[in-house]
Amino acid sequence: MIVVMGATGTTGTALLHSLRALDVPVRALTRTPHRPLPGTAAPHDPTHDPHDPHDPHDPHDPHDPHDPHVEVRYADAGDPDSLRAAFAGADQLFLAMANSPAQVELETRVIDIAARSGIGHIVKLSAPAAEPTAPVAISRGHHAVEEHLHASGLTGTVLRPYAFMQNLLRLAPTVARGLVLGAMRDAPCNYIDCRDIGDVAAAVLTRRHLAGGTYTLTGPEAVSHPDLAARLTELTGRRIQYVDLAPDELRDNLVQQAGLPAWLADHLVEIQQLAIARPEFPTSTVTDILGRPPRTLDAFLSEHRSHFR
Repeated sequence: MIVVMGATGTTGTALLHSLRALDVPVRALTRTPHRPLPGTAAPHDPTHDPHDPHDPHDPHDPHDPHDPHVEVRYADAGDPDSLRAAFAGADQLFLAMANSPAQVELETRVIDIAARSGIGHIVKLSAPAAEPTAPVAISRGHHAVEEHLHASGLTGTVLRPYAFMQNLLRLAPTVARGLVLGAMRDAPCNYIDCRDIGDVAAAVLTRRHLAGGTYTLTGPEAVSHPDLAARLTELTGRRIQYVDLAPDELRDNLVQQAGLPAWLADHLVEIQQLAIARPEFPTSTVTDILGRPPRTLDAFLSEHRSHFR
């Protein structure tokens, strides 16, 4: 049994689709009880009593009646008991959690409980430049979790994807005003479609010879922000201009205009500055593992053309 932690996230959802296509039994975890994942029935809740007529919980079976390979369970990284219940009987775990200041604490706890629950292989979604001296705080945190995983005695596989293409959809409000804002000058940025990450994760979970590696994942090309603006101009038929801001200006814009928390604004600025300090180049990893090239940025933008109208 493969457990997917972070099943409601963009990459976790993509992985679920990939595993379903392979007809692999999978247990999808969610922190939101009684709210089904797309295409699944309500998650299992151990506090639910199906024989109590006053119990307000959804009485559905935790398995999707249309997909016997998917089971949905409640679990929260802050609730050790829920993790132990969710990991029971499983042998592999995909670990993806949203970046946050508490990420190291939560992910190391998950690894420890998984090890004690009999899971033997963890695939961790990490980040580029996961190094102890990285100029990106979140990357330093990922490094700490990677080190904890390697010291756990479990087989640990690490995926280090670069920028998600899906995150470009968040640019829609500024693109509607004819702008792409950033602080990257003309530095190239690697973009990868989360569906390719999901396919790679499925491969390392189902092909044992791939387990234990560290894989840097990118799309087929690195694209600068000026080039991105030019592609959006062609896509929309409207002039989209890239405006390069000073790092502090971008941070202030993200906090004051986009409403992001300060730590997340800092993170976004840091990764843009990293692209300047360490020029990004595509890797062949996705092709090497999947036997096909990764999805292109142009194809992704075309697929989501209506989002930028």
